[in-house]
Amino acid sequence: MAFDIDLIKNHYSNISSKIDKVKANLNRPLTLAEKILYAHLHDDSPLKSYNRGEDYVFFAPDRVAMQDATAQMALLQFMMAGKKKVAVPSTVHCDHLIQAKVGSDQDLKGAIDINSEVYEFLESVSDKYGLGFWQPGAGIIHQVVLENYAFPGGMMIGTDSHTVNAGGLGMVAIGVGGADAVDVMVGMPWELKMPKLIGVKLKGNLNGWTSSKDVILKVAQIVTAKGGTGAIVEYFGDGAVNLSCTGKGTICNMGAEIGATTSLFGYDESMSRYLKATDRADIAELADGVKDYLTGDAECYADPEKYFDQVIEIDLNTLEPHINGPFTPDLATPISKMADAAAENDWPTELEYCLIGSCTNSSYEDITRSASIARQAIAKGIKPKSQLTITPGSEQVRFTLERDGVIKELQEMGALVFANACGPCIGQWDRAGASKKEKNSILHSFNRNFSKRADGNPNTHAFVASPEIVTAVALSGKLGFNPITDTLVGADGQEIKLDAPTGHELPPNGFDVEDAGYNAPVEDGSGVEVKVNPSSERLQLLTPFVPITGKQLHGNRVLIKTKGKCTTDHISMAGPWLKFRGHLENISNNCFIGAINAFNDEANNVLNYAEDKYLPVPDSARAYQKAGVGTVVFGEENYGEGSSREHAAMEPRFLGVNAVIVKSFARIHETNLKKQGMLALTFIDKADYEKVRQDDEVTIYGFENMVPGGTMMIHLQHADGTEDTFEVNHTYNDAQIEWVRKGSALNKIRADFGVS
Repeated sequence: MAFDIDLIKNHYSNISSKIDKVKANLNRPLTLAEKILYAHLHDDSPLKSYNRGEDYVFFAPDRVAMQDATAQMALLQFMMAGKKKVAVPSTVHCDHLIQAKVGSDQDLKGAIDINSEVYEFLESVSDKYGLGFWQPGAGIIHQVVLENYAFPGGMMIGTDSHTVNAGGLGMVAIGVGGADAVDVMVGMPWELKMPKLIGVKLKGNLNGWTSSKDVILKVAQIVTAKGGTGAIVEYFGDGAVNLSCTGKGTICNMGAEIGATTSLFGYDESMSRYLKATDRADIAELADGVKDYLTGDAECYADPEKYFDQVIEIDLNTLEPHINGPFTPDLATPISKMADAAAENDWPTELEYCLIGSCTNSSYEDITRSASIARQAIAKGIKPKSQLTITPGSEQVRFTLERDGVIKELQEMGALVFANACGPCIGQWDRAGASKKEKNSILHSFNRNFSKRADGNPNTHAFVASPEIVTAVALSGKLGFNPITDTLVGADGQEIKLDAPTGHELPPNGFDVEDAGYNAPVEDGSGVEVKVNPSSERLQLLTPFVPITGKQLHGNRVLIKTKGKCTTDHISMAGPWLKFRGHLENISNNCFIGAINAFNDEANNVLNYAEDKYLPVPDSARAYQKAGVGTVVFGEENYGEGSSREHAAMEPRFLGVNAVIVKSFARIHETNLKKQGMLALTFIDKADYEKVRQDDEVTIYGFENMVPGGTMMIHLQHADGTEDTFEVNHTYNDAQIEWVRKGSALNKIRADFGVS
């Protein structure tokens, strides 16, 4: 039996009438994305044709999902809202705080010991307010959601950018900040600018060494790391139907790496098979009855240029395996050209580690395909030259793999199995020697590969590939190894070429698990006490932010002018800092410590004019706060790309930053800044970025009469007596302007519910 089956039954019983009404109103065929979006319009948004990329729309998502690192701040905010229970089904998943070091059992035990205070807080909050709680070790949030909660045609938000993974099961699933989650959990409408639509037509079949991973690696090359911003990517065509459900999930998962709002596939037989295999045959039966409403209309796919804003076509028959990176997920290299590319760019080719897993590639199919290579290696006596690590996506996947002997095969080849958690993918990897910051390369099947992402070493060149390519390359230990053409040497000294990998889409004997790790909330949580120790270093109750005033926008100082890529990892690092995700004051000590200062090309070293000396960025912010001086941050393109980390917005707000002015924003981060009551502004003329000097006093004009579609004026008073003035844009609508006026979106919610 599926979770929330009554909700799903109700959704499917109404979906045909809803979508028929939309089609009649708009008088045209609909893509799948449009069907789901319009079917989830909130009552505050009337049914009409909304302009993509322009109109803000209110939606009513079906559910909310949160991982432990982001759930802390989201639930601390929810506790301030004055509600007794969440308004929609919501879950917490403990997957981010488990550090990978030795092996699954020992690492999990250590995480439970170290994080007990946080886990107890999350479980008690879940009990009190009616959320489902998934224990540490149950699995990675996105894999667990795919196995238990995602359903075709549904709409979900989650406090993690890879929430989009659920698009593999035909769901519009969008990564958001915790404040957005609070909106939905308290029963408020959730706001989103109507996304543009990118259509990706897939034709043919994957074959040989090519996998679903290579589809998204190729798409990332075509679209680039910010090309999907503000858009939903919808996959269609016979090639889409030929992919497995978890393969579709892999593709949707990495849609976050092109900035896409989300990605999705239409309902088909692979999804039906997956639902049945994961004990949700009742949902499959319901979906089969309305299947025409769970995919785009045929007219849209027959003439995609007419219905999508951009169309891409990929032939799976000729698609080659790719390896993307380093330092960005959209730098794609066909495997046949990798050796030459490594030599031309002086990338280190010796691989100490090759890693498989993360929410992107940790399914039964992924790991059985890798195991087929392990069997060949064992049979031929080939020992891996790199340490291979495996991270199963969920306890259900791990248990089934162990039952079927797959884990044993990988371990026999020499693989190290980590706990069912994010681990190295998000910097939770205690890698020996990383502190030496030596130049090196790693190859993994994760989604992100930003500098310092996996092990904290800025000189680690992280490359992304499919699990089967990662496994094969681990045998050679060389980045440029191509298993399609190159050979390995067996124990008998003979050269051997590996056969193409094979695997099982789903377990032949079905999934199995003894304890999935789920705790249902108590029936009545009114008597549950949520304890937060006032002296805790890891948890801290929140105090509402004080609204910014026009007067505070005069004579601000430049906290930092960031240079080049500035992701949420640069603004608020993960890794060891994850332990402070529930303590705003303490985690603010990592604010901007990874960002590069444009004035000296150094990280975490900025000139402070209150104390007239160079300081770490958080110390400089606090010094300005003590002196009563507001601050402004400047940045370049796609500022804030990466995880949906609202801490990267809350920390600057907490430290007195009034405005962030950049060339362009990543979608989630711009929204997060707005939610926290800050000004998120963009240069009209991007060349104005060059006018900003380290010694400037910055004044922002136009705040008092801020209106949707308006502009503001920036005045730079340089220390030499000269000055510059230029205009900046903003994308605030009336509701978002009210957030700023109130001090934050949460303050507005509190006021609406009469909470002082």
